[in-house]
Amino acid sequence: MTVAIVADPPPLEINADNVVIIGQTRVTLDTVVNVFKHWITAEEIVHRYPVLKLADVYATIAFYLNHQQMVESYLAERRTQSASVRKMNETRLDPKGIRDRLLTHKREQKAS
Repeated sequence: MTVAIVADPPPLEINADNVVIIGQTRVTLDTVVNVFKHWITAEEIVHRYPVLKLADVYATIAFYLNHQQMVESYLAERRTQSASVRKMNETRLDPKGIRDRLLTHKREQKAS
């Protein structure tokens, strides 16, 4: 009996926002790598994110370990983008005093 060994590609896809996601889920590569870096096992990752398949998590971790420099560059770029978006949002809506503004708005709505 001959056994054919076929390597499956990693279950990574790039969505419309240019974010790498795991398979057909909305769980990002960032999420899996970050929890893995905190010594969370593949089984625990699947427990935390039940939409993921265990084999896909192991394949994602293997991809990360085999392409660590490339993935770290991608993650750094994502952090930069995230900081930029956060700054833009804070410019549009100053987070200082937001609780007071929301409470004031709520009181005004009740008074109407």
